[in-house]
Amino acid sequence: MSGGTTLDDYTGRYAQRIGGMTASEIRALFAVANRPEVVSLAGGAPYTAALPLDAVGEMLKDLMSKNGAQALQYGIGQGLPELREQICELMADVGIDAAMGASPDDVVVTIGGQQALDLVSRLFLDPGDIVLAEGPTYVGALGAFQAAQAEVVHVAMDADGLIPESLEAAIAHLATQGRSAKFLYTIPTYQNPAGVTLSEERRERVLDICEREGLLVIEDDPYGRLSFGGQAPKPLRARRREGVFYLSTFSKTIAAGLRVGWILAPHAVRDKLVIATEAQILCPPHFSQYAVSTYLSTMPWREQIKTFSQLYSERRDTLLDSLADLMPPGMTWTRPDGGLFVWATLPEGLDAKAMVPRSIAARVAYVPGTGFYADGTGQRHLRLNFSFPPPDRIREGVRRLAGVIEQEMAMRAVFGSGVGNSAGSVWPGADNPGLA
Repeated sequence: MSGGTTLDDYTGRYAQRIGGMTASEIRALFAVANRPEVVSLAGGAPYTAALPLDAVGEMLKDLMSKNGAQALQYGIGQGLPELREQICELMADVGIDAAMGASPDDVVVTIGGQQALDLVSRLFLDPGDIVLAEGPTYVGALGAFQAAQAEVVHVAMDADGLIPESLEAAIAHLATQGRSAKFLYTIPTYQNPAGVTLSEERRERVLDICEREGLLVIEDDPYGRLSFGGQAPKPLRARRREGVFYLSTFSKTIAAGLRVGWILAPHAVRDKLVIATEAQILCPPHFSQYAVSTYLSTMPWREQIKTFSQLYSERRDTLLDSLADLMPPGMTWTRPDGGLFVWATLPEGLDAKAMVPRSIAARVAYVPGTGFYADGTGQRHLRLNFSFPPPDRIREGVRRLAGVIEQEMAMRAVFGSGVGNSAGSVWPGADNPGLA
């Protein structure tokens, strides 16, 4: 006799890896967060309306008239050669140049940064393998690693990014179990979701630890060019040419809808990445690659990045000022120097995930911190996005969210600690007054 029922007639037929695939908490919020009456601080969308859309339209029209037949045709699995050359020119700006082993031959164009993560997972992860990653970390990376049936072990962060001593402790703890990690996954610059940046001194220490332990580094750098005054630290890949894989994307600096990213990998690995790409998608979208290449060669893209950075800096300031003005005591948050996100910590005893329905009822959306931890911790935390909503909507969203938090605190005062659950929610540095 059956032990239960299911709405899925194919339950017994799926591959084992399906068990590691879970729905993203961000995607689950989109249906309600996109309603016009809801102020969404939840997503991570760039503000594409700031692009010179008329000029981009003319650029695409010109592309079609001159190279339409080629742009609409199949390409090669590694990506458009002209675009790979341009990518190397971009990387040279941040120190990843020919002297550091950067070559168009070793660049593989991907469908955004997410496919790059999937390809790395396919190449390096077997079921049961271990990945070290900052805690919290990018939810899309967790999805890729979990789909590969890997185990993610988090390494603690604070206001200066990943803590080297915590990395050493994680490696040592695994060694006592006779285990080791396949690689360290890190977003060292304007991290998603925390918004913090790995300090100069720590970058060298983290690289030294990984080199000493024979640990590969997967550096994800979607936000490095979106700096709010001052130069971002050089990427890890600009410091070490061996053992560091560099992933990036045009989603945040041009347009997310084009879905164009890349991997810079050692030559031998490059071949395997191309084979995996061809098996998976045959080739990345040729038209999107032509569009990005044409944009880089004909449009003032450096000035556009400055426009994005200034816009996001102003919106970051609006968010931080609104949090300072409106949030109740006990609330803390990070102060990003670039990127798209602020990581906030609720007063003791509150649970960001349990609070979501009441926040939606108050017409404001955020992402609860649990979505950024493989083990489901992070209950006291939430990620707030400032890149997409205009300043007046940001302030209104914070006002609504503050009202929800104050109601939660009042309920806890009346009914006790059962209203919220802070178990497993400690994030080093999150309760530091210097962060709020």
